[in-house]
Amino acid sequence: MDKAAPAPRPSRGAGPSAAEVTERLRHQIQEGLWSAGEWMREARLCAEFGVGRSIARRALANLAEDGLVMLEPNRGASVTATTLQEVFDLYELRAGLYGVAARFACIRASAALMAEILKKSDALLAASETGATAADLIHQSEVIFSLMASTASLDAQKMIEAVRRKTRWHWSYVGLAESSTVRGPFDHWETMRAGLAERDAAKAAEGARQILYFMQAEVARLMLARGLGMREPAAAGPARRRVAGRR
Repeated sequence: MDKAAPAPRPSRGAGPSAAEVTERLRHQIQEGLWSAGEWMREARLCAEFGVGRSIARRALANLAEDGLVMLEPNRGASVTATTLQEVFDLYELRAGLYGVAARFACIRASAALMAEILKKSDALLAASETGATAADLIHQSEVIFSLMASTASLDAQKMIEAVRRKTRWHWSYVGLAESSTVRGPFDHWETMRAGLAERDAAKAAEGARQILYFMQAEVARLMLARGLGMREPAAAGPARRRVAGRR
């Protein structure tokens, strides 16, 4: 009697990466699918996302670095409450750092780098007029700010990235999609773009700061409208149904 062929092993890399699991969990927390104080158990994440413990552990560590969960030895990670003041302060810091990035780009960017920044800025502005999604517009904006930040020192780049990571999930997509004005932040984008083209550091920096101040106001408005960030977290109740693949 022939022996049955061994079951094929799953190929490595078939499941989501730690970065992908982190991003999905960020969105789930933002959407209220995890309650403040609720425990994120490694075994549960492994089952929901189809990953090993090392991936789940790395994702939780990433969330802890962003201040979204608190890691406790031998217990796991619990979801932290985010206050409106914390979100407001992070956008304030990000506005200042983005202004610095725009200023440095005016002073230090090579002609080739500046041409690339301007080209991508034009593409973003065009996309904003043709109904591009908020997720796509924010992705384009992140690429542009990364190019500008690349002209800063390594220490400054690290500070910018740390604040970007902490604010990336904070209602940015919803704030842009549900903006209270027709033009959203794109008048400020035009100001920044003009300042970059003219190598006018003050003008470019002011445009960059105003982009983030606009988003700060929109995010605060949405959080207030939804009653978020204003109360002490209640004891964690039953978890709402989550879909692991949801972004």
